[in-house]
Amino acid sequence: MARYDYTSMGFFTYDCLGWPFTEVPPGGGTVFIDELTLAVSGAGGTAAIAAAKMGLKTLAVAGVGDDLMGDWVLQRLQHFGVDTWGVQRKPGWKTSSSIVTTRADGSRPALHMKGATANFFVDDSMIPRVVDTKVFHAGGVGLMDAMDKGQSAIVMKAAKAGGAVTTVDVFAGSPKDLPAIAQVLPYTDYFMPSIEEAQALCGLTDHGDTARFFLDMGVKACVLTLGGDGAYYHDRDGLKFHVPAFDIAVKCTCGCGDAFDAGFAVALNHDFDAETSVRFAQATSALNATGLGSQAGVKDFEHTLAFMKTTKTKR
Repeated sequence: MARYDYTSMGFFTYDCLGWPFTEVPPGGGTVFIDELTLAVSGAGGTAAIAAAKMGLKTLAVAGVGDDLMGDWVLQRLQHFGVDTWGVQRKPGWKTSSSIVTTRADGSRPALHMKGATANFFVDDSMIPRVVDTKVFHAGGVGLMDAMDKGQSAIVMKAAKAGGAVTTVDVFAGSPKDLPAIAQVLPYTDYFMPSIEEAQALCGLTDHGDTARFFLDMGVKACVLTLGGDGAYYHDRDGLKFHVPAFDIAVKCTCGCGDAFDAGFAVALNHDFDAETSVRFAQATSALNATGLGSQAGVKDFEHTLAFMKTTKTKR
């Protein structure tokens, strides 16, 4: 039996979020807003906490700074029962951090400091424990400078060899990001970027063509998140379908794709079929969007399952 249900490796951030953002005040002026909150976010951090909330025994693998933000990130992860054995800190590192200004429509322009996501490194001695899991997630491939030089692929290969199901999410803005991401794709069961990131990498626009591009690079299945249009699934066996988004009042979209990753991992741990897994992941993402800050709307497995079964979709 695996030591963990879920390992989430990658991009962990400290976020300060404000809502609703309407304008940048001129000069040294002030604009009043209704809410401020803090959250652990990022493609690895959001996924780790959301998965832990829904009952998965979760290991975090990341880097944080030797600073106040790093103290808080570790405390918050531990509050939700996430094992922080794999979180590295070194003098001089700074915690990856963002100031997120959330508009009333849920969009969120942000200021980001890359920080320790670029520094941490899973050495060979750590790999056996890191991959001793049912589901292994690499979240933020393309941002992990030290890991993206080849070590992420080594860890992913070990995870596959150990029997884990592997999932990957990325940070990508252009085809120049593809080489770092391509290294892990042969060891990826489920590739789960946003449609914008996937299209930026491959230069294609059709969902099916985009999925086939990455299937040809070695992944077993593509699960493309489409924001308000839901999600698109396409695997190597020819199964493909679209799951519409849930009809909700959106407050903040920060972390929605990362919450989707967590929901999919929970579904895999519960042996859901492909379509139910995507629907459950979409429900997790939708719940995330109902609150301010990553994971805010995610409570537990039963709540997410009930939401999935009872909430109407857009079409």
